[in-house]
Amino acid sequence: MSQDLTNRVAESEIVTFDLEALWDGAEVASFDIAPFLVEGLMLKEEPFREAVKAHDWAQHEGQHVAVACSTDAIVPTWAFMLVATKLEEAGAASVAFGSEEELVRDYFTRALARHDWSQYEGRPVVVKGCAGDVVPESAYLQATRCLQRAPARKLMFGEACSAVPLWRKPQPENQKPEAAGTKAVSADLPTPGTS
Repeated sequence: MSQDLTNRVAESEIVTFDLEALWDGAEVASFDIAPFLVEGLMLKEEPFREAVKAHDWAQHEGQHVAVACSTDAIVPTWAFMLVATKLEEAGAASVAFGSEEELVRDYFTRALARHDWSQYEGRPVVVKGCAGDVVPESAYLQATRCLQRAPARKLMFGEACSAVPLWRKPQPENQKPEAAGTKAVSADLPTPGTS
């Protein structure tokens, strides 16, 4: 006699939130402005503009590009802005100032800000663990706050079958269940030993 096996995790109301699903999978690249400077230290406008014009910007199509300067040169803001215009024209997926790590952090900040959190209201949520290397720790912290504000009913980390509990939405005082074994006492009950 066979018995149907049921997957209690699959049938439960637990929702899994996978941060890695927010990543678009595009390549992350760095653009160093230092080679466009005189001896890597000084910006002269005319040679800088010529170098920018000669650069093969098409190679950055579809990439997330982190723009920075690897030397201690003082670079005017307009120079970074000029580079950003070329990257935009080339079809870069995104452009950010700083390191690749900062770019990825900024990407997740934006993605989490526009995510629809209402779908988690009143639900137990597991934030999926063991995500790839692309998800920064800061994204987990930001997601935690967003889920609390949704508000989710319960927040866990890991996998639905073996999740670490993190937080539970507090119940209002007037909805807390009575302690086990307690009964309401009526004020008009007779005193023991009296008729």
